[in-house]
Amino acid sequence: MSYRSNYMLRSLCALGLIGSVAGCSSDPTLYTVAAVAGDALAGGPAVVEIRTPVVSPRLDRDTIVEADRGYHLKMASGDSWSEPLGDMIGHALTRDLSQRLPATTVFAQNDAVTTTPQAFVELTINRFEADPSGYAVVSGALSVHPAGSMVSPVMTYPIEWKSKDVTTGNTDRLVAQLSAGVAAISEQAAQHLRTLPLPHITQ
Repeated sequence: MSYRSNYMLRSLCALGLIGSVAGCSSDPTLYTVAAVAGDALAGGPAVVEIRTPVVSPRLDRDTIVEADRGYHLKMASGDSWSEPLGDMIGHALTRDLSQRLPATTVFAQNDAVTTTPQAFVELTINRFEADPSGYAVVSGALSVHPAGSMVSPVMTYPIEWKSKDVTTGNTDRLVAQLSAGVAAISEQAAQHLRTLPLPHITQ
């Protein structure tokens, strides 16, 4: 069940529109991807926009996907994300990148910001769970490119991150490690942004 479908179900339960006790379970424990501190770096564009990450449909659901067991997904029973996963990863990436590039104004897509970005960061997430061995994994693709450039190609970089410790059966540990994975992506993005050529951007 998708995040939005499950949210609607809980809303109907709260309004008393679904009478069956079985249809209205107790409130889940809500989790969020948190920012993780890192080293501040010099350089980078003046303004950067983080586009809302594209998340695989199998991950874009209310209940947290705990692990990929090959032929089936193991869900973290009673544990849910506090908002749609793509939005949440985008906000965490924004906070992480802002801390690593203090001279750069970083904002997420759809934020109430009137500043024109000089560069964009785009992210696709294919894996965001524990692997069969219990290690948290984050994989996908990262794109960093200037805004308004019709000449410079959009460079896409693969993402393959894996935690050092296992997280099996512990949602707190899993979410903490996944947060570290997003922070690692922000460090990769920061390095690319620092060397990004901006000759075609209209100031």
